[in-house]
Amino acid sequence: MKKTAAWLTRYALEQIGVKHTFGIPGVHNTELYDELNNSEHITPNLVMHEGHGGFMADAISRVTNSIGTMVIVPAAGVTHAASGIAEAFLDGIAMLVISGGIRNDSHFDYQLHEIDQLKLVEGFTKAAFKINTHEEVINTIYKAYDIATSGEPGPVFIELPVNLQLDKANISDLPAYKKPNQPPLSTPLMAQIDQAATMLMQAKKPAIFAGWGAVHASDELITISEHIGAPVSTTLQGLSTFPANHPLHAGFCLGSAAVPSVQHAFADADCVLAIGTRFGEIATGSFGGKLPANLIHIDINPQVFDINFKTAIAIEGDSKQICQHLMKALAAIDTAKDATKTIQKIAIDKKSYRQTWYQHDSKDRVNPVLYFDELRAQLSDDAHLVVDDGNHTFLTAELMPIHQAYGFISPTDFNCMGYATPAAIAVKMAKPDHEVHAIVGDGAFMMTATELSTAVSENLGLVIGVFNDGELSQIAQAQQIPYNRKTCSVLPQTKLKGLAMATGAEYVRIENNQAIKTGIKTARELAQANKTVILDINIDYSKATAFTQGAVKTNLKRMPLPTKVRMVGRALVRKVTG
Repeated sequence: MKKTAAWLTRYALEQIGVKHTFGIPGVHNTELYDELNNSEHITPNLVMHEGHGGFMADAISRVTNSIGTMVIVPAAGVTHAASGIAEAFLDGIAMLVISGGIRNDSHFDYQLHEIDQLKLVEGFTKAAFKINTHEEVINTIYKAYDIATSGEPGPVFIELPVNLQLDKANISDLPAYKKPNQPPLSTPLMAQIDQAATMLMQAKKPAIFAGWGAVHASDELITISEHIGAPVSTTLQGLSTFPANHPLHAGFCLGSAAVPSVQHAFADADCVLAIGTRFGEIATGSFGGKLPANLIHIDINPQVFDINFKTAIAIEGDSKQICQHLMKALAAIDTAKDATKTIQKIAIDKKSYRQTWYQHDSKDRVNPVLYFDELRAQLSDDAHLVVDDGNHTFLTAELMPIHQAYGFISPTDFNCMGYATPAAIAVKMAKPDHEVHAIVGDGAFMMTATELSTAVSENLGLVIGVFNDGELSQIAQAQQIPYNRKTCSVLPQTKLKGLAMATGAEYVRIENNQAIKTGIKTARELAQANKTVILDINIDYSKATAFTQGAVKTNLKRMPLPTKVRMVGRALVRKVTG
């Protein structure tokens, strides 16, 4: 049979279950776009910028069983998309990136977009391939998919020369995709799990720290925590791994940057079970946490073991598969422990911390805790919350309870501003029957706000809640104390209402605490009528989160004495002189 590489690509993408692609057509991929348009299973989506498309593909992989896929032009398309690809790479999110390529049958040099793309993406992809013949197309895509979704997930890049897309060639076979079977746990691994179960049951005060790598094991994690009577804290990315309305949920982060309920729950823990976390900088509040010698670390990537914290038992493998066996091993040893005192202490600490926010005077602005109280009251448990990078991120982590696995997504380790708006749009595309609500700072919102026109054109009903204070607040606050300056962190004035008009979105303003309930209700009603909404929130950022306070103290303690003296001295002088 004779087929073009564009047709073969479409076939292979359908076989692996791709539902959406994101990108911009150009001279090097128009044939592929035409094939995607003919597909009954795949919807190609135009984006305003390939960087936005990267965030959208990333979000698809986070909240669905389908892999997020980009179809982009070579060179500039790849460099534009790099932020989205790199976010997926550092956050461990599967993605396929299919780029057009220059002709591989030409005798001419200096072709349009001619660049070594495989070298370009080497630092932020799991693997990269250049297809040279029609026969390679299907198996290369299958191989790329397997690499992207196996082990610690990540993005894989494929370059497809334009002439192969256009020209037909004889193809000997159209193989169907076969997913590799998950191998059973080995005897040594089962022995490690039994050893971990014994250590957890013998511990007087066990605790659990869970990251994104444990999100698909949420049900098992609940059972384990209840059996051993352990409080649970999560990383930022893993916020939805354990339901916040469960009495053993302690909160977010680890160490001195964590909320008080976590600090107290972990203060004298004699055994910690860590699942699906790399103990990165944000997860540990700039590495400010301390863990006991009895640390059990479960992760699919063995390279994360013993990097920042020494483990007693390191178990390599899929968290769900391991947790299923761990549940059985725990039950075989003894009955569930009594966690009454732990639960009572967590509840008291949570109430006390929230009370400090209720007592904070936000004056004529919106108090974050009152906003999140009302948002939680109105949203259903199966709603999806998407955040960006900024002060609002940690406010959300500390003050917005997430009740369902995959109910919260955020950029984390690459920590790229501009993520939330396009990611929320993609989530709504993939989950049209679910509420989607974004929380984004005004600075991050302005980076990708033009993507709202995509949401409007697709009649997507979602709410983009913009925490609007006129500054890059996380950085402005970090500058204010040591410098008494806000250099390049005060934003130029932008009328979000005008931006709504320009993109076709609806606009709702929450001016103060009295307007919170009505503002959220109005925005949600518009979204339910398939309207895209900018919810402009006059937020008060004057009270710092526990995370910010803790991370600042940790970093200050770690500074060399001369640097510390210089910074403190400068801060005092500028405080006096202005």
